[in-house]
Amino acid sequence: MKQVKTVLFLADGFEEVEAVTAADYLRRANIEVIIAGVGTKTPTGSKGITISTDLDASSLSGDFDGVILPGGMPGAVNLSNSPVVEKFCRTLMEHGKLVAAICAAPVVALERFGLLHHRKFTCYPGYEKQAKTGIFLEDRVVIDKNLITSRGPGTAGEFAIELIRYLTDTPTAEQIAGAALLKGNYRLESPK
Repeated sequence: MKQVKTVLFLADGFEEVEAVTAADYLRRANIEVIIAGVGTKTPTGSKGITISTDLDASSLSGDFDGVILPGGMPGAVNLSNSPVVEKFCRTLMEHGKLVAAICAAPVVALERFGLLHHRKFTCYPGYEKQAKTGIFLEDRVVIDKNLITSRGPGTAGEFAIELIRYLTDTPTAEQIAGAALLKGNYRLESPK
């Protein structure tokens, strides 16, 4: 069975909770997550936490099953200004592979890349007013075919679980949700 492989782009000003939650949960599900720095190999998040990435985005190569963009400001703007991130997102979208963004990134980056046209999405409250295309929904996580978007730091766990569900299967997503003590829309096994 082929290893599922994703890339998580980080630029200075990224939202730490969104980035680390996605990387952590996906790796718990045995999904490969390459953390690629945009403009630096050690981006600093919006709350001052610095992450050492796996590689610089400009050296990224290979076949990927998904791309993940965390929000945060000015992180989302920095991602939107990267030709590497834009090309990667466009290519994966065109090939029907997962394109995922949370917080400000759906509007600030994906809309700028032209990827929200006629697509359902959600984002951090208020950013929807900047969207010129797309169909905004207030749901915590919105799935429209291969596009998955979410609201912000408080929805990062749910977002990551839906990425796992998309990339693997429902039992794996539910197992990770249970292990992470997520509640809500996830069917968790009752204690024995």
